[in-house]
Amino acid sequence: MVKKGSVVLLRESIAANKNHVPACLQENVTVICVSRETGKNKYMPFRAMFENNSQFWLQNENWEYFLSNEDFAKVQEAASKPEILWQPDYNGQDNLKSEDINKSFGNDYNTIAAMTETERARHITEDKDRLVSLIAQKPRREHLITEALVETAQHAMLHNHASLKNAMTLSNEEAKMQTQQMVDSTRDLVKATSQLISDNIFNDELMNTLVAKSNGTTIQHMTRTYLNGLAFLTYYNNLVSSSSMITKLRISLDDRHRNFYHSLLPHEYMEDITLEKVFLGGMRNISENNFYNWATGFLIHDIGKAAAVEYHEGEAAYNRDIVVEHVKIGYNAVANKTNYPKEAALITGYHHEYYGDPAGYGYFRSYLDEYKKANPQVIQGHCITFDLEPMMDYEALSYFPAKVLEIIDIFDSVTDPNRKYHKALTTEEAIDMMREEFVNQHHKIDLILFDIFARFIKEKSAG
Repeated sequence: MVKKGSVVLLRESIAANKNHVPACLQENVTVICVSRETGKNKYMPFRAMFENNSQFWLQNENWEYFLSNEDFAKVQEAASKPEILWQPDYNGQDNLKSEDINKSFGNDYNTIAAMTETERARHITEDKDRLVSLIAQKPRREHLITEALVETAQHAMLHNHASLKNAMTLSNEEAKMQTQQMVDSTRDLVKATSQLISDNIFNDELMNTLVAKSNGTTIQHMTRTYLNGLAFLTYYNNLVSSSSMITKLRISLDDRHRNFYHSLLPHEYMEDITLEKVFLGGMRNISENNFYNWATGFLIHDIGKAAAVEYHEGEAAYNRDIVVEHVKIGYNAVANKTNYPKEAALITGYHHEYYGDPAGYGYFRSYLDEYKKANPQVIQGHCITFDLEPMMDYEALSYFPAKVLEIIDIFDSVTDPNRKYHKALTTEEAIDMMREEFVNQHHKIDLILFDIFARFIKEKSAG
């Protein structure tokens, strides 16, 4: 074993003993990543890197990886225990710690992970056909619809997670070919879901159905966020189409709004902060194509989430690196390993951006920094865009569906009945807390969209 000072070379550690891989996962050790080009160090959790690439220590020419002597000692001790066994077909953590997978993703995950791509696509298509049959039924039987929406959404997420996990070991072109059936069948399922869903799904029946139909906490959160996100988009479209809300908002934009948005666009004059300055091109209805693309992004937005990562809390102390990594893994998987629409990839990568607040994370701010270096004259003149091109050209601070998803994601996390370390908030408590902490104290989520969301929640609760 080659040792360099106080560290041990990871690839030599694993070459000497294959059991060091599951041992590293069990001990959740930190990898010291050293750039071969600059010699600079960074530190990343082994588990997060492993889930992104199950042989990362062999397949990156730009980095060399080490363990500290202290972590290496932990790994050696863990690897010597009889219950830690290397499995030759091991390409993820599923076979190692099935209790983690079952706890987060439910008991069906290992069965789905063992399927072929064709089998996964066929199962998603069967679920789509189930939804289509419900669309044609008159009168609508809401309990059957809710149950079908929950079950088909969960299946689609599990199929996508398993498929993309396998695809991460392939080249981009190979991965796109392998996942194409899954992408096509998932897109058809999303369209059927979007046609079937109504804005009144955001209710106790959905929550009860989720609890009854899933024993995985992570998959429950992902399903609620997806379906309730679609319900809110439906509500938003109905509101914009059937009321004079936009006109009233344009006329009555008050000091509260202007102060909020001026803090995000400090280069603008206060009196120039209008609704059209906030929303590039103005607020408008969501087109059918955008709705489907955004719905797909909502479905797969947490596809990079590891089984061991719980939203905002877990048995271990909060580890920002692990939480941030799931966004990077998801974005890279969707953008590079599939032919999903670019809109879906952007939602995956930017749904924790928080208007640039230090608590947020995502690719947008690092890309923006590089873009501004190359184009120093660029000034972002709007807060939100509905369209992909202005987002890619950095004309706006954020992307409409990502700002919607931030709100839905936070609301679900703080009202989740499965929270272990904090009591779940009531609907009213959650709205009050989000307004104070995410709008008033810190400008993380969007003020106008949050006001519409609060109205949405109030109407659903009253109904």
